[in-house]
Amino acid sequence: MNYWLLKSEPFKYAWSKLVADGRTHWDGVRNYQAANNLKAMKLGDRAFFYHSNEGLEIVGVAEIVREAYPDPSDESGRFVMVDIGPLFPVPKSVTLQAIKAEPRLADLALVRQSRLSVVPVSADEWGVLLGMAGVGG
Repeated sequence: MNYWLLKSEPFKYAWSKLVADGRTHWDGVRNYQAANNLKAMKLGDRAFFYHSNEGLEIVGVAEIVREAYPDPSDESGRFVMVDIGPLFPVPKSVTLQAIKAEPRLADLALVRQSRLSVVPVSADEWGVLLGMAGVGG
């Protein structure tokens, strides 16, 4: 299983909307590195749902429920999307400030490549972040 972090501006698509919808497609990604991350996602992979711009925090955990397929909003035909479903909200949101203050997360792609909307998370980083979020092992 691989782990990811997906960033969404809450006014565009919030965690609460994903929970209400039960499933959504993650589309509109036009950065090649982020798109390659979408292409690498496999069914059952887990992803942190991160509110960007407003909140700047991890608020939930989602699951990849459909692997990469063509994004119909991309006229060039080069970009893909995946489908995700909510698993659970985190008991304690994890802020960007807290992430940056944790030495074990110094290499986290969210910190190193802050503008990227879809980033990988290592298994060790995933465990640290789950602990910070109050999720037991």
